[in-house]
Amino acid sequence: MEFSLLGIGEVMAEIRKGTSGDFKVGFAGDTYNTAVYCARALNQPGSVAYKTSIGRDPLSASFIDAARSEGIDTNQISTNPERNIGVYAVSTDASGERSFSYWRASSAARGMFTDHDDVRPLPNSRIVYLSGITLAILQPASRQALMNELRILSESGQSLIAFDSNYRAQLWESTDAAQTCLSEMWDIADIALPSIDDEMALFNETSEDAVISRFNEKTWEACAIKRGARGPVSPFLEPHAHPEFKTAEIVIDTTAAGDSFNGAYLAAYIQGQNETECMLSGHELASRVVSAPGAIVSQSRR
Repeated sequence: MEFSLLGIGEVMAEIRKGTSGDFKVGFAGDTYNTAVYCARALNQPGSVAYKTSIGRDPLSASFIDAARSEGIDTNQISTNPERNIGVYAVSTDASGERSFSYWRASSAARGMFTDHDDVRPLPNSRIVYLSGITLAILQPASRQALMNELRILSESGQSLIAFDSNYRAQLWESTDAAQTCLSEMWDIADIALPSIDDEMALFNETSEDAVISRFNEKTWEACAIKRGARGPVSPFLEPHAHPEFKTAEIVIDTTAAGDSFNGAYLAAYIQGQNETECMLSGHELASRVVSAPGAIVSQSRR
């Protein structure tokens, strides 16, 4: 069996304060969010798989149930009996911007691709998707082992590698380490889904044009550079050929805006849609996601 998409990364229990003052628990994480939204868009249960490591705690067990309810194949998820799933709490301000508190330093996902989980073989997948957060949480040796395997998959034509740098400085041991690693990852990747603010911050670029020019230097299988509410740009299209991207009418919570864009974009790509259609699909879903609280909105709000 070949998966349409294999996501790799860390999922965490999300604790969010409800309108009535009580706390609700869900599950989220950048690459997991993308996997969920891609699975929903494809609507082919089992076509999207997710690879992570969890514990034997009750939250880990609940996560498996949640992933399966989304039609995600969970057979690539390993269990580390010595660690638990990560946890974070999130609050939003009046404009929808978020603040987070994390309990993830010893999460099971940080032990991926070491003694508990070998990098090879990854399951047969049309697209393997990961992010800079996936790489940042791994030990350096595990990180490099994963990238080496991804390069083999890409160069052999076995899988397309989709990547979002999703740069979070606090997760990296140093800026130099992040720059070196993510530069190598962009060299490996076939499908580029960066956010322009992340790229400017990581590589000290002072203009959006500098980022766009850098991504124009490589030939991609697909590429959409996200710019938030203004919509993405693509090296495949001339500036005048980009469609009009409508701004979300209501912004409640910007959590997973980029993740949902990636999920819908990749689903459209898998279904054979062109670059313009892929970008419109991604932006439309992201606009709906930011109008509701939480990283993964209920099915009724898709």
